[in-house]
Amino acid sequence: MKYPDSLVCLLCFCLASPAIVQEALAESAPPLSLAQQYTESINHSRYWISEKFDGARAWWDGSRFLTRSGAVYQAPEWFTRDLPEQILDGELWIGRGQFQQLMQTIRDTIPDDVAWRSVRFLVFDAPAATGNFEQRQAVLATVLASVSSEWVQQVVQKRYSNHEQLTQWMHKIVDAGGEGLILQHGSAMYRAGRHPGMLKLKPYQDAEATVTGYGAGKGKYRGMTGSLLVVDNQGNRFKLGSGLSDAERRSPPPLGSIVTYRYQGRTLSGKPRFARYLRRRAPE
Repeated sequence: MKYPDSLVCLLCFCLASPAIVQEALAESAPPLSLAQQYTESINHSRYWISEKFDGARAWWDGSRFLTRSGAVYQAPEWFTRDLPEQILDGELWIGRGQFQQLMQTIRDTIPDDVAWRSVRFLVFDAPAATGNFEQRQAVLATVLASVSSEWVQQVVQKRYSNHEQLTQWMHKIVDAGGEGLILQHGSAMYRAGRHPGMLKLKPYQDAEATVTGYGAGKGKYRGMTGSLLVVDNQGNRFKLGSGLSDAERRSPPPLGSIVTYRYQGRTLSGKPRFARYLRRRAPE
């Protein structure tokens, strides 16, 4: 991604002190920017596009990694040693299709040095920097240029001029085991919550539900979990059987946990069609 030299050099785009946001985070969740669903009618020339990684959202507050709810990821000291004091928004990630391995690693209260060697911190924004997305990206590039750590990488941003080019890249990523794309409007300021300046594009819809029970397995799954009984935020109750690995059938997500599922539209009663389990939600 290339920027005018003036963007990189302008002092007015320097980072604000993270102490202000850190104080606000002391008893609250980080003010994460969240994506709305992509629509084909957007002006594609105004958006920067990157892969949507299947990792765990992580907010670096200048001294520690925070989850979406403000809890702390217990990362090894060597992993965070060279990170800057500035606030960074990104994703802890191992690789495509490695979400469960990542969860086992970052949930440990005592970090496993060997397991953490596979983790990367993919950074896609600098929330405390002033300016729009393009200006923040220029600041981010400057900040990370001084970080001598192989564990930290700035997410590559691309541009596509139309829906056809965009969807071709999306399908290429999905065919390789990825999730989809994230679109960031070049002129968007960093905002907490869902907003049209940040969009997500996947070949399917996804949502979350709470585990309320288990269906018994049959045939080769006898003695294991056959399906998860779940309820979504609208009160719809249904089963999630497809998508569970053998390991998850032997040790399913506990009652009360939040899981993500994919689906293709909804019935007239509001239940998801062709619902398929994806994963247990990252730590809160």
